[in-house]
Amino acid sequence: MALLRAWLTAFAITTSIELLVAVPLLAAGGSRARRIGAVCLAQLATHPSVWFIWPLLGLPRAQFLLVAEGFAIVVETLVYRFSFERLSWARCLAASALANGVSVLVGLWLR
Repeated sequence: MALLRAWLTAFAITTSIELLVAVPLLAAGGSRARRIGAVCLAQLATHPSVWFIWPLLGLPRAQFLLVAEGFAIVVETLVYRFSFERLSWARCLAASALANGVSVLVGLWLR
């Protein structure tokens, strides 16, 4: 139960940060509601795996962060690109990478 509570807290913090960063960066893609939905979908597609599946690999912390965050950036880029056909791949990648970078830095700082 403690792990689930920790995940829910981390999920709420991460989603809040990524909404603050990615929603404005995706502005040319569509309505605010659609951008919020895409960011939330991207979080649901990646965050549980990063918390519950990737740790099973037993990687050292630095390697874990590279693999897990690389996975998150790729999947979130795909979610954004397929949600907003008007946005370029580069724009979607930039939004994902910046949002993930900020959320990782905040997560490391809180830890």
